[in-house]
Amino acid sequence: MTINRHKSIQITKFDNSKVISALDQVAIEEPLEIQLCSETKTSSAAKSISVTMRTPGHDEDLATGFLFTESIIHGTEDIESIDVVGEVDKESGTKNIVRVSIKPSVTIDADSLTRHFYTTSSCGVCGKTSIEAIYNKGCQTNKSNFSIHRSALTDLPEKLREQQIIFGKTGGLHAAALFNAHGEIILVREDVGRHNAVDKIIGAMLRRKKLPASELGIIVSGRTSFELMQKTIVAGIPMLAAVSAPSSLAISLAEKFNITLIGFLRNKKFNIYSTSKRINN
Repeated sequence: MTINRHKSIQITKFDNSKVISALDQVAIEEPLEIQLCSETKTSSAAKSISVTMRTPGHDEDLATGFLFTESIIHGTEDIESIDVVGEVDKESGTKNIVRVSIKPSVTIDADSLTRHFYTTSSCGVCGKTSIEAIYNKGCQTNKSNFSIHRSALTDLPEKLREQQIIFGKTGGLHAAALFNAHGEIILVREDVGRHNAVDKIIGAMLRRKKLPASELGIIVSGRTSFELMQKTIVAGIPMLAAVSAPSSLAISLAEKFNITLIGFLRNKKFNIYSTSKRINN
């Protein structure tokens, strides 16, 4: 199945005194519904857990990553099957519902399913601003000995930019990537939402049974919010680097869980907001 992540539209461009008609490439943004199906004595119907605005592609990874970082599931061993269902969207060529079936032996906390998450591409899970949310997930302080040389770290933004294929065409997507101690990027995902790109990364690693990712770092193309730090902690990743600024809650979480937090990573410069010991001179 061919997946369309961008499309051409006719636009009018103003360039000083010139008015030009031209084609422009824009990123596709569509809703994805994540459903959970749990065969229990009391219920077997699919329940809508999240509606997120995303760029089509890697939707199974996105759903898996979201359910894992929200602690609705605790690993791929909880999953019976993942199915992409619904009608095919004419614009993207994809179906926009991912149904995740949980094994009958797995108990799902009913209280965690009482909220209907509506996730926008800009703000993530709206309303989840309390730092206590992650304390209740049972996450531990990250004790990884992962480290990276500062020169390898400062090379990462350019390496990430080179692999942002859709961004290069549209200029309209965020990216997240995993990197190793040598500064090599090993996995990249793009999306209109920063949190979606990170969930796609984490979901892919979970499905490959490579979590916790204690010997890898993650870089994001925008700012660092509370929920991006939360997802990093849940995945066991010891370093989060961003080309823009972190929020105060992201810094507090990084300090609490011993995560190395890098901000303003661009033009061969960066700021360290937490746990500098993982940066080698």
